[in-house]
Amino acid sequence: MKMSAAEISQVLKEGELEKRSDNLLQFWKRKTCVLTTDSLNIYADTQKRSKGKELKLQSIKKVDCVERTGKFVFFTIVTTDDKEIDFRCSGEENCWNAVITMALIDFQNRKAIQDFKTRQDNESASPGQQERRMARAP
Repeated sequence: MKMSAAEISQVLKEGELEKRSDNLLQFWKRKTCVLTTDSLNIYADTQKRSKGKELKLQSIKKVDCVERTGKFVFFTIVTTDDKEIDFRCSGEENCWNAVITMALIDFQNRKAIQDFKTRQDNESASPGQQERRMARAP
């Protein structure tokens, strides 16, 4: 099965990332992650990508708390409902936090342009409303 050029460009980064568990002991667990233009997909198993969690970019508020130690780069993803998810990656790799941040900025820019175009189309679709606004202007 061949992938189209659009589908290939969807994947921004793929590789391993460590996620801190939510349980009491908070172990770091190695995950396979795939960052696309719309979401971060987190898989527990490298071979079986059936069981995974999808974190949509629209539900991410920011990438925060970036700290570099000798071996690792630690960062936190803050969601729109103010939940925090801690990650770390090795310092030798291209840092995931930067790639996720750039994907988030790109997503937010695309959304802002889409919202602006939608508003513009709605305003141009109702010329009577535009004339009423102009008539009220001082």
